[in-house]
Amino acid sequence: MDCERWERFAARAVKVVPSDGAGVTVAFVSDRAMGELNRRWRGKRGTTDVLSFPAGQDEFERAAGATLGDVVISVERAARQAAEHGLSFEREVEQLILHGLLHLCGYDHERDDGEMNALELRLRRRLGI
Repeated sequence: MDCERWERFAARAVKVVPSDGAGVTVAFVSDRAMGELNRRWRGKRGTTDVLSFPAGQDEFERAAGATLGDVVISVERAARQAAEHGLSFEREVEQLILHGLLHLCGYDHERDDGEMNALELRLRRRLGI
């Protein structure tokens, strides 16, 4: 993984989401590790492509540097999805980072009648992905 590339992309993406200038941590994991996170935090079996963990910082923590939280991406799942969708691995990861960021900003595509999906499509165009 080209960590510098993903740091640069995440910094660009944070600027287009409603983040109030907060940062984000992006972690890349295996399917096995993602499956464990998915089971532990969501009570769901199996892996998933991306999980978001909000920081929930208090005022003291924000003074040291505001962060939205963590976006965790399964590299193996991203590679499979890229092949399934006819995308490059890099494009798939960009989309997953953006998707995870929107969750950290409070969007929930399972409950918002398409608001998150519409915003995500607009931001993809803005970011060139």
